[in-house]
Amino acid sequence: MSIVKEIQEALAVLSIPEKAEFFPRFFKTGKGEYGEGDLFLGVKVPDQRSVAKEYYSKINLKELSTLLSSTYHEHRLTALFMLISKFEKTKDKAVKEEVVAFYLDHLPYVNNWDLVDSTCYKILGRYAFENQKENLLVELSESDEMWHKRIAVVGTMHYIKKGSFDLTKEFVTRNLKHPHDLMHKANGWLLREMGNRNEGELISYLNQYYKEMPRTCLRYAIEKLDEDLRQDYLKGRV
Repeated sequence: MSIVKEIQEALAVLSIPEKAEFFPRFFKTGKGEYGEGDLFLGVKVPDQRSVAKEYYSKINLKELSTLLSSTYHEHRLTALFMLISKFEKTKDKAVKEEVVAFYLDHLPYVNNWDLVDSTCYKILGRYAFENQKENLLVELSESDEMWHKRIAVVGTMHYIKKGSFDLTKEFVTRNLKHPHDLMHKANGWLLREMGNRNEGELISYLNQYYKEMPRTCLRYAIEKLDEDLRQDYLKGRV
């Protein structure tokens, strides 16, 4: 049995027709009614991260490409988890660059919020930060493709974790007028994470831009602030 078939077999329950429609809603984030390891309709929910950790060192990029191009969301997410492991477990710069190039070459398959938000900052964001290659994210932010823009802004999560906020603010400001609500959610989420690291940075940014923010973005951004301050922003009293 090929390594790809072996991995697909480990995740086979996800493709059973009578169960498949439930898995994306309940299992992909682990925040739904059921979680990995629980029994659902008599079947144990696969732990995708465990599968990824078991197989990432055994699978090459050509085989990983086959798995990532699958029509099943869970195959693609597991493939990306394996790609993250390949990136994080090596100290070889050439291997890291190969992983980054692979990710960029396969962007058409990184095309929903779960695939983007679970993976891009751990590969592209970290690589850009550690190698002073923020232009990699800037170019994606300038794309007309919405998912590329979301990858760019979510990729700055690694910058936020390192206490660097300018790139996040630049991308969020650039996307304030974006027509898609999925961008506004991402923008608000990143601003909220910035506030978790440095509330003063968030408040300073909000004071300048909150009146221009779509409601979705603002609600996400202020979620962790004190209730009185949240109400002031929502009611335009700041």
